[in-house]
Amino acid sequence: MLQKRILFIAIINFMLIAGLLGRLMQIQLFQAENFSGYHVNLIKESVRQRTQELILDDGRGQFLDRNGEPLSYEEKSVLVLFPFIKNMDWKSTEVAKVLGISHRDLEYEVQAAKEPIIAGGKKALFLTEKQAEEINQLNIPGVFAVKKKIFPEHSPAGQFLGIYGENEETFKKRYPDKDWRNRTVGLSGLEETFDEFLLSEHETKFVYHVDGVGNPLFGIDVKYAGQANPFYPLQVKTTIDQSLQRMIESLLDEHGIKKGGAVLLDVKTNDILAVASRPHINSRNPYFDEGTKNMIFKQHIPGSVFKTVVAAAAIEEGIVSRKDQFRCDLDIRGNPAERDLGQLNFEDSFARSCNRTFAELAGVLMEKDPMILENYARKLGLLESIAWKGDVFHLGDFSQFEHDSGRVFADNESRKDRNFIAQTGIGQQEVRLAPISVANMLAAIARGGKKMSVRAVSEVQYGNGTVMTSFEEQKKADGEQISPYAAIKMQQLLRKVVSDPEGTGSIFNDLPYEVAGKSGTAETAVMHEEKQLHHKWFAGYFPFDDPQYVLVVLNMDVPIDQGGVNILFADIVRSIFERNHPNEEHTDSTG
Repeated sequence: MLQKRILFIAIINFMLIAGLLGRLMQIQLFQAENFSGYHVNLIKESVRQRTQELILDDGRGQFLDRNGEPLSYEEKSVLVLFPFIKNMDWKSTEVAKVLGISHRDLEYEVQAAKEPIIAGGKKALFLTEKQAEEINQLNIPGVFAVKKKIFPEHSPAGQFLGIYGENEETFKKRYPDKDWRNRTVGLSGLEETFDEFLLSEHETKFVYHVDGVGNPLFGIDVKYAGQANPFYPLQVKTTIDQSLQRMIESLLDEHGIKKGGAVLLDVKTNDILAVASRPHINSRNPYFDEGTKNMIFKQHIPGSVFKTVVAAAAIEEGIVSRKDQFRCDLDIRGNPAERDLGQLNFEDSFARSCNRTFAELAGVLMEKDPMILENYARKLGLLESIAWKGDVFHLGDFSQFEHDSGRVFADNESRKDRNFIAQTGIGQQEVRLAPISVANMLAAIARGGKKMSVRAVSEVQYGNGTVMTSFEEQKKADGEQISPYAAIKMQQLLRKVVSDPEGTGSIFNDLPYEVAGKSGTAETAVMHEEKQLHHKWFAGYFPFDDPQYVLVVLNMDVPIDQGGVNILFADIVRSIFERNHPNEEHTDSTG
């Protein structure tokens, strides 16, 4: 009996030992690089636990402005300190003297550090080139002055460039054959559309090995691991003019724009020179308060800006003449109007934004063809994707950016309702337009009706600055646009909005550039403190005789008696003139 028990226990022990040995072999031999359902690389994890590192550059590609200057980051020299120097005489006094700070502050930072740090912490201490050179000449182990990419809390064109981060689900869906661990992926804006060009392959970092309590394992040898391939990471060169971008960002904040934004296009190339959206991206919680949404690329109620489409259709279809008079003392329902403008012809109706005129014209046009307003909105580039598109390497039909397409009617039933049609004629009801599309429409009119794709990026460069691929300007087919005659007539109408003393844009008549454009005040039907909120627009181009810029500004969800955008628009135009003509003086009455 005793022998059977001993045999049983021996067998059990053997099985346990065999199981443990099998598990050990599985961990160390068979699945060391792909362990468990989580596919953990145990070798890498073991190394990671025995190393401390400070990442200087995550290896992801970056954005440049049109002049090749960094747009999404700044490269600054910083002081890196490793914690093992706390047990050394590391010449803290000499380092502090170079930096112009107290050596006690520097020593306190090191004493508190458990891993490599950047001097100054969250308020990093930035070094001049001379300071960086002097510190490195001291040759102190564990003390290095190095270049690091610094990302500001609010980078220029934040929503336009977008955000990126670690997202396993998105990464696997987009790149099923790549390892997602410790890799970032573009989540919005150009970071998303150009993600395949921007993907990180190698980080730049300082690395050193430690034991279980954090002491150096192999002495004080610190290794620098960087990108060995000079062609990577890639750089995406945008069309953004950084000085104009920063100026517009500053003016939006100065004028208290909480929700809305501005976009500036180059008329001749249809390049985006500047695009700014509010609210700002919250760097700690990007998806809070719609911060990641680019309001310039989203569709909104346009109000009277849509009268531009109705006017172009009326001219092209020949349903108006100079002799026609409209009852602008009445509203669109035939009741006395809040703004009694009296009897006006077509041109004055557009300049003074008479709702009655464009409600009537929309009705006449819709009787001719129930699709006519959509057809002209499409000819003006409002209902389609306007972004640069084409084949780029293996990426077929690649689009540089995503934006909302416009809308005139939500369904066929709306086209049959006279009241809906009247509201549609003045840019209300179901009409929705994106500011970028409105800017594109005005650029086409300024060019005599010629449509072009909107370009956000001019080229992708290798890390050494040579061109990997470029994106040429794209012109649209002639059959998809309004006639040159209609475009010229629209130019005259848009100019009269400003030149007419009673025009809705008359405040701009004294600006250094002659402006042509259209205002819009859209009712949202959203109430706040018993007041209806409105979207306030001005969309214009300048100089009128030789168009160079299209500017669209939008302030959203403001009461009727607040949040006007005219002064903002004027300040931007004036600032552009001053930048282009630094030695010229101009006085006006818009301020």
